[in-house]
Amino acid sequence: MVELIPGSPDAQSVAETNDPRVPFRLHALKDGDTFLVADSFGDVVGESDGLFHNDTRILSGYRLLIGTERPSLLSAAISRDNVFFTSHLTNRPLPPLGGRSIPEGVIHVERKRFLWRQRLFERICCTNYGGDDAVLPLVLQFEADFRDMFEVRGLSRARRGRLETPVPETSGFVFGYEGLDGVRRMTRVAFSRKPSRIVEGTAQFKLSIKANGTTELYVEVSSDDQSETPARGRFRHEEACAHRSMRSRIRRGAWPRSSGRLFNEWLEKSRADLALLTSDLPTGPYPYAGIPWFSTPFGRDAIITALQTLWIDPSLARGVLTFLAHNQAREISPFQDAAPGKIMHETRKGEMTALGEIPFGKYYGGVDTTPLFIMLAGAYADRTGDLDVIEDLWPALRAASGWMEGMADTNPDGFLTYVRGETSGLANQGWKDSEDSIFHADGRFPKGPIAIVEVQGYMFAALRALADLADRRGEKTLSSRWRERAEVLRLSVERRFWMEEVGFYGVAIDGDGELCRVLASNAGHLLFTGLPEASRARRVAQILMSRSFDMGWGIRTLAPGQPHFNPMSYHNGSVWPHDTALCVAGLARYGERDRIVSFTNDAFETAVHFDMRLPELYCGFERAPGEPPIAYPVACLPQAWAAGSVFMLMQSCLGLRIDGWRGEIHIERPRLPVGIDQLAVRAVAIKGRTVDLVFQRLEGRIVTSFSGQRASPVPILVHM
Repeated sequence: MVELIPGSPDAQSVAETNDPRVPFRLHALKDGDTFLVADSFGDVVGESDGLFHNDTRILSGYRLLIGTERPSLLSAAISRDNVFFTSHLTNRPLPPLGGRSIPEGVIHVERKRFLWRQRLFERICCTNYGGDDAVLPLVLQFEADFRDMFEVRGLSRARRGRLETPVPETSGFVFGYEGLDGVRRMTRVAFSRKPSRIVEGTAQFKLSIKANGTTELYVEVSSDDQSETPARGRFRHEEACAHRSMRSRIRRGAWPRSSGRLFNEWLEKSRADLALLTSDLPTGPYPYAGIPWFSTPFGRDAIITALQTLWIDPSLARGVLTFLAHNQAREISPFQDAAPGKIMHETRKGEMTALGEIPFGKYYGGVDTTPLFIMLAGAYADRTGDLDVIEDLWPALRAASGWMEGMADTNPDGFLTYVRGETSGLANQGWKDSEDSIFHADGRFPKGPIAIVEVQGYMFAALRALADLADRRGEKTLSSRWRERAEVLRLSVERRFWMEEVGFYGVAIDGDGELCRVLASNAGHLLFTGLPEASRARRVAQILMSRSFDMGWGIRTLAPGQPHFNPMSYHNGSVWPHDTALCVAGLARYGERDRIVSFTNDAFETAVHFDMRLPELYCGFERAPGEPPIAYPVACLPQAWAAGSVFMLMQSCLGLRIDGWRGEIHIERPRLPVGIDQLAVRAVAIKGRTVDLVFQRLEGRIVTSFSGQRASPVPILVHM
């Protein structure tokens, strides 16, 4: 028998042993309003790592040591379905106690964990591959700071609530925090076996492991007072439940599959990321924006994600529309940037929002979310022919239209503008919402109210969608009014935003009516909405496809040479996959069939470098031979509208449109991604029926076939 000295390391000694970490080597798990971010060791040691519940960090530190040292890392991964995290570790040489020391690499430690029902479940499995029995000194350290998500993101507070001393229990301990909002928050840590010693947040175990034997320790962390005892049977039962729940979410909607193995991995991982981020709310499925900073319902992000995936899974759009209609603003609040009819930008549940220190408990500071909401309703109706849902949404759509048109009436050109109600709100309220994202060609920041170019396109598409829906409801006068207003708006945009000398649209018009003559990717969104006339759209397309924007891994948010350009910035030169996908969909709308294939290939190759995932954004440096895309240090990964980008890119390649009113599928000059000779889309639902579509590369052409139809076939119209 060899026994090793347990030791009693402090938190500082652990921090000093940290290996360098890169952003996309952090690992995230999520279930509902609970998520975890940890490193490849399975440890929570970084400033932004932790176990979060309802926008509060309930576990700010979690470290596993063998004796006084961190073990050596062998590998770590998230399972394909995003349910399980597994880390493989081994011991470093440790000093003996009255006998021989165990050499390095004899003890294998496997940490397997998952989240389920707002609880962290972990199994620590230790196997002794040595020839002698051993006593392993396993040390687990925990910390809980109960910081609000916005504190973790960097906001300081004048004062905080009372942090309680950890209370030891028989097989664990409890952390507590009495918030300034009068709410007591807690974290309970429980073990399957009694520690040999508990000191505040540190538990020490002496695990006896026979030669070639295995022993297990189970750990549970929760934010409630349920004192369940961790055990093998409980772990296995709960992991089966978590797996089944995830599998049911992943299987929603149609299923694309290609002839390329790696391309399929990208599809499957994107599908699993969307399933991970989607919470089943009382109003239906809703994709949370991203981990770690935005694991909560956002309006804009969810709408765009639903638009990206609408052709394969309309149920997500229905859930998004229902939730946003339910949370539509009903009163005026400058603090929340709210007004009757406006659609929510963001909602939070932490202490700071409860106290009114920040406005994001339910915040409406997004100028584009309301027209996007109407756009999604129209697109959902076109995709499904489901007028019943539209009838339920009609009061919300009318209220949204009332706010949108009312705001536009205050502008002399009829543009939809924004200006924040109070300084605590967002200064810029389009999708590029950082403070420095909108500016003039000389670098000046504009004064409000500001009209952003793509928002006018969203309003144009929203008015046309309302007109179509009013037609179907028999409201011809209302339909005509909306259609006429859309055309007036289109002409105003063409007159005021177009820059003839460069063949592009300016990014915004400020409160003095001056155009911000800046070349930004926002103009690509305008193509997506179908507002520009064809000749101008072609000129915009040529610039978007030039090296000014196409840097080899996607479309930059800002062209080099513009003021404030910085490829390492958040919005001024970086690449956002969802932004690229919307621009590509705009190019496809105006007939650019071949270049969309190269953009799709670039996105795929980017995903390969990021472990088959597209991050929220990455740096906009020019692609160099043999070098990977450069990560943005604090990007969310996974991010919903980044994961959804592959499906919008694929739809653009296939030229696929589903007419739910007529029960028809239209395919316009289809293309396949580079290296893909066949792509099948199984179980495409339309009018209560399903059809399997198959796209095959044959003698330089893409041939479309279909199967799976029964007595009542779906008309498929192919235009070459």
